[in-house]
Amino acid sequence: MATASAETTGAEQYGEHLEAVISGRLRKALLLTFIILAVELTGAVLSHSLALFSDAGHVTTDILALGLAWFAVEQTKRPADDKRSFGYHRAGILAATANGATLIVLVFVIAYEAVQRLAHPEPVQGGIVIISALVGVAVNGYVAFSMRGQGRNLNIRAAVLHALGDLVASVGVIIAGAVILFTGWTFIDPLVSILIAALIGWNALKIVTETVNILLEGTPRGVSSQGIASAIRGTEGVQSMHDLHIWSISAENVACSCHIVVGDQSLPDSERVMRAVEERLCADFGIGHTTIQVENCTPCHEEAEHLMHHNHPHVRLAELALEGRRRTPLSRHRSPRAAAAKG
Repeated sequence: MATASAETTGAEQYGEHLEAVISGRLRKALLLTFIILAVELTGAVLSHSLALFSDAGHVTTDILALGLAWFAVEQTKRPADDKRSFGYHRAGILAATANGATLIVLVFVIAYEAVQRLAHPEPVQGGIVIISALVGVAVNGYVAFSMRGQGRNLNIRAAVLHALGDLVASVGVIIAGAVILFTGWTFIDPLVSILIAALIGWNALKIVTETVNILLEGTPRGVSSQGIASAIRGTEGVQSMHDLHIWSISAENVACSCHIVVGDQSLPDSERVMRAVEERLCADFGIGHTTIQVENCTPCHEEAEHLMHHNHPHVRLAELALEGRRRTPLSRHRSPRAAAAKG
């Protein structure tokens, strides 16, 4: 017991140390990315380069991603309370939704300016564009390099991908600056801006789509509900399963609830079956938050009639399902029980 306790304490200390390291690296990356944004915005104003301004917009996506990643790490340290039983993970999801929507608006602004530049070209200082973009390449390269070795952490992985994406965008800006500097062909500036705007829009759309799915309690991306259902039904002692719900509290916290039907057995035996289901969901699917209701019935059917033979708060829904498959709780028709009660 003492050995197990020591191992648990050591694991907790290692987890806390790892969180501190990740938080520190994300904070440093966030500060460096702010420096890139300041340099590129200044360079965009001085050089009149729309491509450099677009790259600054892409850097803004990096800042949002890094900020949300750091915020998520910090929020995991806050315990749940009476008002927030699931903790504060959804705060980051709400912020991500708002930020993604703002970035989509930024894409349209950049696209509009690019069209104006194509119709009315403006002189661009290629040298300033190259110098400003080189700063972005250097800092983003350092950020990606310094975060290597933590690929299993989703926040770190997202930060590295954003840094590499911005590095590629900065290289495109350098190419545009070189073309302008040596050929004077200024049309390359709005063309590169459109490409960067498309990159921003794609990333922003993915952010909004994923966060909206989380807020709608949708099945998390990459999670197979059929695979989870098969795993539960395949657990020894489980006769059948129904009322399966899979959702995510945040991008990294998946939750699951279901009802399982077991045989006529003692409470300890039923609990062992439930624990076996929980362990399987955690080991095979990474689901750490599970709510499993254990039931016993004979015979057992996984149809609407099943609701009528259990201690469920679904009597009204069961009546509607038995009366007609197309009826819903919004139907104006009353059930026979409701009519008899009224009569």
